[in-house]
Amino acid sequence: MSHQYELLHAPGATPIKGWVRGVPLESQAHEQLRNIASLPFVGPWLAVMPDVHLGKGATVGSVVPTRGAIIPAAVGVDIGCGMAAVRTTLRAKDLPDNLALLRSSIERSVPVGNGPGGDHRKRPDSIDTRIAQSGLVPRLEAVRAKHPKVRNDKLDKQLGTLGGGNHFIEICLDEADAVWVMLHSGSRGTGNLIGTYFIEQARRQLERRVLGYRLPDKDLAFFLEGEPLFEEYVEAVSWAQDYARENREAMMARVLHEMRQRLPKFQLEKMAVNCHHNYVQREQHHGESLLVTRKGAVSARAGELGIIPGSMGTCSYIVRGKGNADSFHSCSHGAGRVMSRTQARASITLKQHREATAHVECRKDAAVIDESPAAYKSIDAVMAAQTDLVEVLHTLRQVICIKG
Repeated sequence: MSHQYELLHAPGATPIKGWVRGVPLESQAHEQLRNIASLPFVGPWLAVMPDVHLGKGATVGSVVPTRGAIIPAAVGVDIGCGMAAVRTTLRAKDLPDNLALLRSSIERSVPVGNGPGGDHRKRPDSIDTRIAQSGLVPRLEAVRAKHPKVRNDKLDKQLGTLGGGNHFIEICLDEADAVWVMLHSGSRGTGNLIGTYFIEQARRQLERRVLGYRLPDKDLAFFLEGEPLFEEYVEAVSWAQDYARENREAMMARVLHEMRQRLPKFQLEKMAVNCHHNYVQREQHHGESLLVTRKGAVSARAGELGIIPGSMGTCSYIVRGKGNADSFHSCSHGAGRVMSRTQARASITLKQHREATAHVECRKDAAVIDESPAAYKSIDAVMAAQTDLVEVLHTLRQVICIKG
């Protein structure tokens, strides 16, 4: 039976299956993957998506199955980061010729960036109701009772906010000129605090252990099932993943509210997706129960809907999973970087960025150059490398892109 992946491991090592044909795989990322695969509790193999690139703690674009252990740094600090998208009954003709007013109204309604000290004071009153109904506060207090350093003072100030970096809100058109709203964000400051705190706890736990093997990187420090910190991390990371999903839903509601104030009347269609791409959960694969960490990867079970975004000036895709067992039912989470942020700022000019995003109502200033399309892999090549993982349902092109 033919397959699209390539084997990236040395003979005798834990297999690494990579969907990397036609896309670059940097040597540092390859070495990082080999380090992860060397851990005795990783397996039956490691799956690598076509948007793979070097990451902090673990390789972005990797699917890491583990037996009886969990690696907090593989999940990372942007816990539950992911995508949401919804299709509306609006069409391209319903949008104004000048999209600047719509963009600025969304930016006013959904706080972007990280705010002074992470504190977004201007937020809708409905957020308080959403927080109260979500059950998030008592669950976080339960985590904090065991770990007082995991504070919750940013929870209510950041729910429904975008953040910075590669997080975005977009208005897009599909192949039939239907208008979509798509956004990308995670668990904000509280999730970052949980991730950072438990990564440090895993390193401290590591110092107390006598291992029968060499840990190649301290960032791969782990918790073992049965240890109190294992269960406490699972509790905390589950909270952050739920908070991230709630955050995307809160932002989506605000964006749709602004659109209803400025555009013709519309309805939402049944096509809606909300998926994580930085998370861990227990799953059944190949006859065993595994803890599956997707670090920059999306679940793509048979029939499951997912979102694979490009960059600020390229297409994005609504996909349906094919349930490929070799990838642990996963696909890529985006295009994947080919330049670090530092490299992008040094090599991409403002003129190049403006040309690459000429068709999009978005920021054209130097502060977003590290998010310019040239900093990312070709989304076309990434999609071509994973046709056995997903099928494309809709191709989206953005007309508005809002960055933090």
